[in-house]
Amino acid sequence: MSPCLLGCVVFCLLQAGAVHAGVTQDPRFQVVRTGKSTTLNCTQDLGHNYMCWYRQDPGHGLRLIHYSAVAPSTVQGDVPDGYSVSRPSTEKFPLTLNSANRSQTSVYFCASSDCTALHGHLLSVQKGPAA
Repeated sequence: MSPCLLGCVVFCLLQAGAVHAGVTQDPRFQVVRTGKSTTLNCTQDLGHNYMCWYRQDPGHGLRLIHYSAVAPSTVQGDVPDGYSVSRPSTEKFPLTLNSANRSQTSVYFCASSDCTALHGHLLSVQKGPAA
């Protein structure tokens, strides 16, 4: 192995040990009885003001549940029914399923951002005429 390649491998391995997630969710996996409430915790140590919760169902893209632009305020997203949130501090943004039902079986994602765009743009790309 060349010294240059060996140096890269050692550097990459050292960097892998220093990876810092910044945003953590717990619990990682959870099974809840129908009708029971449960809370998914989200914590970030990046100092970001903006935090949001998404859900992703099989075969679909991310759907926004709730978001917060600054603690302690919260705003409903596209699919807020059956969920509640709080923003007790800049670091924490727990999501509660008030009365769990089968339609809430999903993958949940929490995210934080230093800044946000509150308006999106739709870009449509079409194939042009054959040359």
